[in-house]
Amino acid sequence: MLRIQTKECFMSEPFRYRLRVRYSECDAQHVVFNARYGDYVDLAMTEFMRALGRDYDALLARGLDNQVVKLTLEWKASARFDDVLEIQVKPLSLGNTSFSLEFLILNAESQQLLCRAESVYVMMTTEPFEKTRVPDDLRAALQEGAVGKVCDQSG
Repeated sequence: MLRIQTKECFMSEPFRYRLRVRYSECDAQHVVFNARYGDYVDLAMTEFMRALGRDYDALLARGLDNQVVKLTLEWKASARFDDVLEIQVKPLSLGNTSFSLEFLILNAESQQLLCRAESVYVMMTTEPFEKTRVPDDLRAALQEGAVGKVCDQSG
């Protein structure tokens, strides 16, 4: 996989997705259950792709899909019930058939880093379900990033 060069402005103004922690996402101590962070990464990736103009339905209409092949999570602190989280998303690497994204999950109010995640995606065709090249338009969109865009679903 080749490392892509991200623009300096992207580093200072990443795509940001905001959500509020719901009661059902927490354990008995009102701390976010560890498996929910994978859900948060998936939600942020979906909104990041939408911000790039490459939403999931548009990919499927082209006979394409992406599949998570690796997800790593590194917890730094706990998120709790009713916290507003900010998930910053940026591309890390771009290969012929795959790409990876970094997710920084922060407490939106304090900006404390709660979790760092990295996810690797492989492009697939839908029929037959086989690995394929990242399309040129998606490649260009990933290289550009969703600079400074915000999706706020925190209410």
